Amino acid sequence: MDADPKSWRVGLLGYGEVGRILVEDLRAQGMTVSAHDRRQQDDGAMRAHAEAHGVALADSHAALAAASDLVISAVTASQAVAVAQAAAPGMGAGAVFLDLNSASPGAKQRAALAIEAAGARYLEGAVMTSVPPYRLRVPLLVGGPHAARLAPALRDLGFAARPVPERADQAGQADQAGQLGVASATKMCRSIMIKGLEALVIESFTTARAYGVEDAVLASLAETFPGIDWEQQGAYFFQRVIEHGRRRAEEVFEVAQTVREAGLEPLGATAIAQRQAWVAQQADAGTFGQRGTPGFARSADWRTEADRLLATIKEQT
Repeated sequence: MDADPKSWRVGLLGYGEVGRILVEDLRAQGMTVSAHDRRQQDDGAMRAHAEAHGVALADSHAALAAASDLVISAVTASQAVAVAQAAAPGMGAGAVFLDLNSASPGAKQRAALAIEAAGARYLEGAVMTSVPPYRLRVPLLVGGPHAARLAPALRDLGFAARPVPERADQAGQADQAGQLGVASATKMCRSIMIKGLEALVIESFTTARAYGVEDAVLASLAETFPGIDWEQQGAYFFQRVIEHGRRRAEEVFEVAQTVREAGLEPLGATAIAQRQAWVAQQADAGTFGQRGTPGFARSADWRTEADRLLATIKEQT
């Protein structure tokens, strides 16, 4: 494997929203990029994007891995371990597997076992905020035994990567910097708050709209949290969950598993995941318009989307 990261062949597993962004930004630097997605045979837009950006589509996970120095896994959370296991047979000695998936610490550790058994290097990645505004330079926390050595190479490629900070454990005996799962735990605990706020806002604002008290509720929130524009934040939360609720729900089910692995019953996380999944079901059913059209989930006013939910609920009952 060449020491110069700019000469690495990059393989991308998963060609969704994040995958497309990574493809565009890596190819803009002249990087060689290939990809594999289980939907690639049936998704014409995916194939068109690949062709437009000079990306070869591999026939399998293992075939992609065999042709890559750096494999980036950006699939749905539920597929993180299975994809790592499928790619492992093709991973070359010393190749790097960067796992960007929002999976629990336990899932990351299981994925690492498969990659490391093949002689490759597993790098745990935790994307710490929404990708689209930052694109390739989204804040990325990396962990595992290879993190400190590989983070500079990722930065050379344009990633805003930083290793898990060194921190003594409760007994003061060791640091966490090289431990797998720490980056993921950081992301998962953050997601309880972020995805939880999304679910709470949708539930609170839609209920307030049903009772006609939304203006009073927003005024009260503005008084308590004067630094937040609740109209704008509400519109953004509705849009993100409507567009990506399925993926977000999968992530929060992984959050629930993270909480469970810590010994707590994930009462809140489970409810958050269920609300995210419910909104995704409404989106799939056409409540918010036709998915994929320019106007889908793009209303500037959250009230429009809340009214659509309330109308659907009325029809169903």
